[in-house]
Amino acid sequence: MSKKTFTRLLLLALLAGMPARLWAENKDQAATNPVFIITTNLGAITVELDRQKAPITVKNFIQYAEEGFYTGTVFHRVIPGFMIQGGGFTRDMQQKPTKTAIKNEAQNGLSNKRGTIAMARTSVVDSATSQFFINLADNVMLDHGVRDYGYAVFGKVVAGMETVDAIARVTTGIKSGHQNVPVEPVIITGIARK
Repeated sequence: MSKKTFTRLLLLALLAGMPARLWAENKDQAATNPVFIITTNLGAITVELDRQKAPITVKNFIQYAEEGFYTGTVFHRVIPGFMIQGGGFTRDMQQKPTKTAIKNEAQNGLSNKRGTIAMARTSVVDSATSQFFINLADNVMLDHGVRDYGYAVFGKVVAGMETVDAIARVTTGIKSGHQNVPVEPVIITGIARK
């Protein structure tokens, strides 16, 4: 066998194995990226969480979800063209007690693009607890280093963006001193692993 023929056969063998390897890599990624369904009174939102890029945040979200913390909380802040925020208040705008705040992972390279889920926080960088938001637009000004430390993206919507958009269209007002609160509560009836 000539050297040229051997090289061609070797290249062909390598290329033939590539799809299987890529499939295995995608399967491994799916296994490490948990998927959760956020069920609301307006429909369901399915999110895939990026455990590799935001391990602390994903672990935190999963703990709250698996403990049932989010059940009965509301999307309490809805700003069309910007984001919907929930996971911390009851329908009567009482803030639920939370665990200790987590480290802000906004430097993870994930961007606050439409359909991503990120942690809400105060002006204190490492103050996120249970509240999260889903971006309605590409909000890159919320990314790490654009204007401040940023807001940690930890996943993306993979199904149910129509529910997110429906929530964004609800009528809002002021309630208990909070602005942009839906007049009719948008209730999270549960968050569970798919």
